[in-house]
Amino acid sequence: MKKAYKIDVDCANCAAKMEAAANKVDGVKEASVNFMALKMNVEFDDGADEAAVMKKVRKVCRRVDDDAEVYI
Repeated sequence: MKKAYKIDVDCANCAAKMEAAANKVDGVKEASVNFMALKMNVEFDDGADEAAVMKKVRKVCRRVDDDAEVYI
């Protein structure tokens, strides 16, 4: 399943770091961040709990940049 999420991030470099961090989360098949559109597209592994995975994604993205936000 694929879903798009609105994000808030200050710079393109931070957006790239968010994308790399999100791709390392268990349950994420592929994540991509579009800095210009302020969107994160996430494709989940089959059978993954979307809510639990996105909590983890949100947590790792906050580690990259304290001001970064992923709106679930």
